[in-house]
Amino acid sequence: MIPAALLIGASAGFLGGLLGIGGGVIIVPALIIALELDGRFGVTDTTLVAVATSLCCVVGVSVSAAHAQLRRGNLDPALLKHLGPFLVLGAVLAAPVGEWLPPQAFRLLIGAFLCFVSLVMLTRWAPDPSRQLPKLPASGVLGVAGGLLSGLAGIGGGNVIVPTLAYFNVPMHRATANASALGIPIALSGALGYLVTGWTNEGLKLPTGSVGYIYLPAVVAVVLAAVPCAPLGVRAAQRLDAGPLRRLFGALLVVVSLRMIYSALSLAS
Repeated sequence: MIPAALLIGASAGFLGGLLGIGGGVIIVPALIIALELDGRFGVTDTTLVAVATSLCCVVGVSVSAAHAQLRRGNLDPALLKHLGPFLVLGAVLAAPVGEWLPPQAFRLLIGAFLCFVSLVMLTRWAPDPSRQLPKLPASGVLGVAGGLLSGLAGIGGGNVIVPTLAYFNVPMHRATANASALGIPIALSGALGYLVTGWTNEGLKLPTGSVGYIYLPAVVAVVLAAVPCAPLGVRAAQRLDAGPLRRLFGALLVVVSLRMIYSALSLAS
């Protein structure tokens, strides 16, 4: 499990730096496969452990990204206050909702989300230039939904927040910067939710090293590998054309999402 987690972390860090994407998109499906091959985790718990562990990993990765954006002066305090509390509320709700969902429905949701992300990577969609970010209560509903989806998908929110802000014509550099900062409370509150929910589940039996639904050995291995590999991806991005790489990764995500949907259908049967 540890060698697999190190490989997952290195891949997530490098591709995250190369393509500017959240590592959770890579970590969650890869961890689900690794946990299944490991054999010590029950079918019902595998997806929950992968999502919770990913969120815990994303906290560490998001801190470094947000710090870099803060030093560059790219953060918008008003935007953070406007959406932050609602995103956190949605992320906290993800753990009880995820535990309530049948395993096959949970995997179908993750597969559908990955399919959406792949379409964003493969297309050149542009928003209506007249569209603006809504005010309360619409923005509150939007924030809770975004936090819930981020918590269920096991990501820091970048792949939800960036397209959402871009949809409302927030400049891409501001959308990316603020998504990095918002990823910290989203991932932290989501991870704590899975920790508490798993801790209070008296029937839950996971291997040594687990705290709630979080598998700590995998967290340590993923973060240790991801942190040094992310700058390598950033350097590579400066030398390579990002367009073909994004499309290639989008195509890869199509395969991953179909595999996730297939595994969900297999559980259902």
